[in-house]
Amino acid sequence: MSQEYSGRLQKEAPIGVFDSGMGGLTVVREIMRQLPNEKIIYFGDTARLPYGSKSKATVTRFSRQIVNFLNSFHVKTIVVACNTASAYALEDLEGESDIPMIGVVKPGAKTAAETTKNARVGVIATEATIGSHIYTDYIRELNRDVTIYEKACPLFVPLVEEGLWQDPVTDEIARRYLNELIDIDIDTLILGCTHYPLIRSTLGRIMGERVTLVNPAYETAIELRELLLLKGLLNDEAPRLGENRYQFYVSDGADKFKTFANSIIKYGVLSTKTIDIERY
Repeated sequence: MSQEYSGRLQKEAPIGVFDSGMGGLTVVREIMRQLPNEKIIYFGDTARLPYGSKSKATVTRFSRQIVNFLNSFHVKTIVVACNTASAYALEDLEGESDIPMIGVVKPGAKTAAETTKNARVGVIATEATIGSHIYTDYIRELNRDVTIYEKACPLFVPLVEEGLWQDPVTDEIARRYLNELIDIDIDTLILGCTHYPLIRSTLGRIMGERVTLVNPAYETAIELRELLLLKGLLNDEAPRLGENRYQFYVSDGADKFKTFANSIIKYGVLSTKTIDIERY
């Protein structure tokens, strides 16, 4: 199958999306909402999560294997729906492929730089994303006057994956993490991990109405649409009746993943298949 960016065949090709586990489903959900005609192949590396505590070399190796897997479906573009992989691996992956790729960091950074009024932006994310300072670097490329305050929030991911989205435990942990950001008077907060939009209501309540929450999952879906339009790859035909538009794959724990996915995605995840990602 040709990967030239033209013609009906390429427009109908699927979009590849991957994450270290389940958080990337928030990106998938936004793509489904914003680009309803598109097919999606999703891979969650549930056997090897979390990525946030792993080295750049390891995350890049894992990401390269996943790209090889997604390419077996002749995807027309790949969304790196993982902040850690976007920070550590995206640049290398782009240099190794002629398939358009986008991550979740730049869209969120761009929106934050444009949104802040007092030039004080907070970023909450995994330890690896915070350690990479990638949001800080991108925002300062766009606006040198912005001061960025970074805060690692490692407990949010396990809380989300346990389904404790609105729970006193999550509330207490969130207050402990966010108090210092409240004290320094930020007016914009980037949810720098794809799990975090699932506790957006908790974070918004704690930060207060004067703080704008930036959801990179939403911003990524918008940028993806622009990219597909630019490349002439946007699928402008509605799916055929009974067509299997969405396919989900994981490296472990398919049943748990399916249950979690169905709590997020209203379209219903009919099946999830486990694959040996090390083969790729």
